[in-house]
Amino acid sequence: MLDVFIDALLDSLKVLAVAFVIYFILSFIETNVSKVLEKNKKVSPLIGSALGLIPQCGMSVVSSDLYLKHHITMGTLVAVFIACSDEALPIMLSNPNKIIMVLPLILIKFVLGFVTGFIVDLFATKKDDETEKHLETCEGETDIHVGCCNHEIDDQKESKWHKHLVHPLIHSLKIFAYVFVINMIFGMLIYYVGEDNIASFINQNKYWSPLFTCLVGLIPNCASSVIITNMYLLDEISFGATLSGLIVNAGLGIMVLLKNKNAIKDTLIIIGILLFVGLLAGYGFCLIFGF
Repeated sequence: MLDVFIDALLDSLKVLAVAFVIYFILSFIETNVSKVLEKNKKVSPLIGSALGLIPQCGMSVVSSDLYLKHHITMGTLVAVFIACSDEALPIMLSNPNKIIMVLPLILIKFVLGFVTGFIVDLFATKKDDETEKHLETCEGETDIHVGCCNHEIDDQKESKWHKHLVHPLIHSLKIFAYVFVINMIFGMLIYYVGEDNIASFINQNKYWSPLFTCLVGLIPNCASSVIITNMYLLDEISFGATLSGLIVNAGLGIMVLLKNKNAIKDTLIIIGILLFVGLLAGYGFCLIFGF
């Protein structure tokens, strides 16, 4: 049992180191994300998909905030959500055996993100017109945009050390805690149940794995991407099932939408789109490359 604790701690510390470096770098560009998304509206789903690849839930939070304020279209928000990998990339990058899968994952989610985003905007012309009209009249607004961990990214009074060290450290420690707990749970599961029994159960239910990971991905929390990624790193689920879950997973972005009662209908539509794309892509890859 001590070995389980030590292995979980060491693996989690690796993730902590990688995550902090990434979030430290991202803290210097987070403020500009809102400005980039609001400009070039005709190609905004493409820009949104590219920004969604940035590995942290802050991108989905910023995008949800902008959508609720009518600064970006539904297609742009969907593009960000689909491309968003939340904490998956730092965790994969900390595991040498799975680094090779990072590039395919990024490319697939990027393409699916902007293609779906453009299609959504074709059918959501009313919402797009509302966004155009709002942007024409909102110049000079003093709206505050929120970022990862709900801190104000436009706050000029915030000190640099707090912005570039405290927020990245807090977020990294949260991910460390999630990863450690998940590693301990899986470690104890393997220790008490047995790896062979777990593998047998998964193989017997492998055809449901993309649906299962989609349901996990819908959890509006950073922990959902941690669970899905760790299952993949432990070879408990396939790449197709992993892709399904990470397409649906949008971190805390969904939570921001759910908090707004006036956007419930739009939120349900967005969740439906994510599920459709996630299941389609996941089962497609599973059928081609095996479950």
